[in-house]
Amino acid sequence: MPATITPEEQRLAKANERREAWRKWGPYVSERQWGTVREDYSADGDAWNYFPHDHARSRAYRWGEDGIGGFCDAKQQLCMAVALWNGRDPILKERMFGLSNREGNHGEDVKELYYYLDAVPTYSYARMLYKYPQAAFPYDLLVQENALRDRRQPEFEIIDTGIFDTDRYFDVDIEYAKAGVDDILLRVTVTNRGPEEAAIHVLPQVWFRNTWSWFTDRPKPSLERTGDDVVVKHETLGAYSIHFDGPDEIKFCENETNVTKLYGCEPTGRLYKDGFNDYLVGGAKDAVGSHKGTKAAGIFRRTVAAGASTTIRVRLSVGSPGPEPFDDFERIFSLRKSEADAFYAGLQSKVVDEDLRRIQRQAFAGVLWSKQYFYYDVTEWLDGDPAQPPPAGARHRGRNSEWVHATMEDVVSMPDKWEFPWFAAWDWAFHLVTLALLDLEDAKHQLILLGQSWYMHPNGQLPAYEWNFSDVNPPVQAWAALRLYEEERRRNGQGDRKFLERIFTKLLLNFTWWVNRKDPRGLNVFEGGFLGMDNIGVFDRSAPLPVDGMQVQSDGTSWMAMYSLNMLRIAIELAQEDDAYQDIATKFFEHFLMIGGAMTNLGGKGLSLWDDTDNFFYDWLVMGNGEATPLRVRSLVGLIPAFAVETIDEAQLKNMPSFTRQRDWYLRYRPKLAALVSRVNTPGADDTRQLAIARAFRASKVMARVLDKNEFLSDYGIRSLSRYHLDHPYVFEAGSFRSSAVRYVPAESDSDLFGGNSNWRGPIWMPINYLFIESVNKFAKFYGNEFRVECPVGSGAMLSLKEIADDLRNRLINIFRRDDKGRRAVFGGYEKMQTDPHFKDYLLFHEYYDGDTGRGLGASHQTGWSALVANMIAELHE
Repeated sequence: MPATITPEEQRLAKANERREAWRKWGPYVSERQWGTVREDYSADGDAWNYFPHDHARSRAYRWGEDGIGGFCDAKQQLCMAVALWNGRDPILKERMFGLSNREGNHGEDVKELYYYLDAVPTYSYARMLYKYPQAAFPYDLLVQENALRDRRQPEFEIIDTGIFDTDRYFDVDIEYAKAGVDDILLRVTVTNRGPEEAAIHVLPQVWFRNTWSWFTDRPKPSLERTGDDVVVKHETLGAYSIHFDGPDEIKFCENETNVTKLYGCEPTGRLYKDGFNDYLVGGAKDAVGSHKGTKAAGIFRRTVAAGASTTIRVRLSVGSPGPEPFDDFERIFSLRKSEADAFYAGLQSKVVDEDLRRIQRQAFAGVLWSKQYFYYDVTEWLDGDPAQPPPAGARHRGRNSEWVHATMEDVVSMPDKWEFPWFAAWDWAFHLVTLALLDLEDAKHQLILLGQSWYMHPNGQLPAYEWNFSDVNPPVQAWAALRLYEEERRRNGQGDRKFLERIFTKLLLNFTWWVNRKDPRGLNVFEGGFLGMDNIGVFDRSAPLPVDGMQVQSDGTSWMAMYSLNMLRIAIELAQEDDAYQDIATKFFEHFLMIGGAMTNLGGKGLSLWDDTDNFFYDWLVMGNGEATPLRVRSLVGLIPAFAVETIDEAQLKNMPSFTRQRDWYLRYRPKLAALVSRVNTPGADDTRQLAIARAFRASKVMARVLDKNEFLSDYGIRSLSRYHLDHPYVFEAGSFRSSAVRYVPAESDSDLFGGNSNWRGPIWMPINYLFIESVNKFAKFYGNEFRVECPVGSGAMLSLKEIADDLRNRLINIFRRDDKGRRAVFGGYEKMQTDPHFKDYLLFHEYYDGDTGRGLGASHQTGWSALVANMIAELHE
């Protein structure tokens, strides 16, 4: 008997069949548009200073919008968000505040407390929580104190200011529900957590993204008051109505730059973007209008008793104003919330532990809330706009000037809508692996999107991220495509071959780009710059080497070995129904063998990335005089070769006679090369075959380091740098050059060698842990349950590889899970977060985690990849 289809799944099916556009509206508004590359029209590319936070309330954005708890249509023509004022702040709270790159002692950092608590894929229900102090927001203190701290001190966060200590704050609960595709309900519940009554202004705002100020011929939309409603008039979006439930006032301004305030221009008599700020905070009655504009707000003045709540209600619906818009408001919210519960009940049916269900659901919520409208036309950005002053000519020789084809306007997954409000190619792949558990069709759509001609360079390179599209990220897209394909097969019994073929075609172009551009000597040894491994190496790999030599990257070459195996696996899958893919499978089998051979015999000179003395993989430095030296830093660089492993069922190979003949040719005529990295002629458990850069001996040696608590193993996962380097820092010397020491630091970096957030990859980094666990599972599939390894090293406990994979998953989950004392490692020493009932169950998913304590570090809403904990919880319960 088929399982019951929940209402949310029914909506998703209609959206996927393009019968009803349930994904049209969502929380696609950024949390920071200021300080982004897109808004930077400076000559020197200093985005943070060109458009700082202090300008954001008064200056119109060119490429997107930001707000608190924002909601908009998929083209971001019309936005909704919540603004607040406690009567004490120097400015209206319209957006999240944080420090720019050089203001923070460990890089850019949002300085607010907010949580994504719930969402479903169609956003028929979504909820987030923002904690708003009743005292004046400590803008200056946060800037000044962080400026006084150096890299050896922790970041100074808003909770460190003491502003929440006496509970004098508001919980601002922001919820959305959809009565229909174009019928959006917003409910804001403000609760006074303090001991005394407190006043607050709540301003649900509705505004148009500014699409008219940059051109001479673009129509200007309008918001116009009709009784107690506001009518939306937009040329392409159409007519909508906005209903405010009992506001004290409805006011209007224009989403346009206040040129008088920012640039000292003569007053024009116009209304500007900062009108509500100037009206409420500054008392300027002429800063707003009462009837028409491009930005509108219902102003609700409330005094909330201690422990009490007040509710603000707004409805956006298509067409003309209707009667009694709030009659069914609470019923719809109740229904949608129950439908969200039903959707997750099915998804979490095997997860019994309530705390794990909470962790997983909030991780899912973060993934869904972190989708964002992203618009960037590089040619228009470089050339400037007709109605604006032309940008400096130097821009055409600067950032992203080689990407003139790029015209991106889509709703896509972001790493973090404040700290990283732009896509990053390899982050994106990890996001989609989690999104696939919720909304498989959208995950497939987004992965294909990255390879489209308006993203991918004509030469086959994938854009890295907006700060530098030409930078190089690890090529994990083929891995993600396989994960999405296998998730659909697990769910439906059959994978989507058309999707796999479509993405494979694009990845062929990208793979060729890597071969042609990142193997400059044709030796199957690959480079890629920093490849995400900043601050765990000897040199800044994004900069020229400070010595006369060439760095041979263990990780760059290993990523390509993994890429080859991923492409081989896709080709094998497609060859089951189409013989044409057998020859392509052979191509990637050959690539893998050649890369494996090169890692063992660099350039035919007998040098190996594997070091027999230490039994570990290292980067090597080949000097101009030919002298080669291993850079003996025990880091993720040496673990990534373990990702290059694939276990294949012999039954699949039996359907590929042409591939098998060519494979056997290699086994016969290149036996040494094939034996280095393959076990394709040796049956494993369940008649499997294996390809791996690190075969049994080397894999066991790497595993011994990973499972050693004095090296990589933490109570909370695998560290990115071995703890061995705490007492044995690594220093490289050559002639008069002496590098900085690479020393294990459990938390933020104490070095600014790489600038900005220099340890942003972190001591414990969720995606690398996830890939390592997957590799352990692949080894387990080949070697079976009889193969056992000591875990942890020195404990005497011998575990199967599957048990080790589960142990590592549990360690990572323990970052968020309550321990036997009811404490969560992620909160570190913040007692309020550990024990306060209004904090302790609201989770933050950070960019990385302390290698000794599991404390959350870096970006605090990195559900882009830290949401992989949701996958780990699911995998433990399969």
